[in-house]
Amino acid sequence: MSGHERRRFTRIPFDLDTQLSQGGNQWRAELRDISLNGALVAGLDAAQLDSASPIQLAVTLSDQAVITMQTTLAHHSDSELGLACQSMDLNSMQHLRRMLELNLGDPSAAERELRELLTAE
Repeated sequence: MSGHERRRFTRIPFDLDTQLSQGGNQWRAELRDISLNGALVAGLDAAQLDSASPIQLAVTLSDQAVITMQTTLAHHSDSELGLACQSMDLNSMQHLRRMLELNLGDPSAAERELRELLTAE
């Protein structure tokens, strides 16, 4: 089964200020897309990361709104890193849910995705 067929969460393409941090290191990255289940970023070599340690993702939406996720490295290629969300604070989840609603044009679709995330094992 391909990654696309397994994908249950809508990815939202964005170009926002994004920062990754791990241990005492911080890197700027280019956000390709984001979903309730993780993010795809570019501009960072996977060799710079410890694949066994959590990676903090911070996406700045505005001066007052930031989406933060605790992630792990799920996959990588020469140009992109796939990050799987392990946890997210309530404010970040609300911001991301609102972004889904706006991009999908359907609040009930965003609600279904949130339920799927909360019941996924």
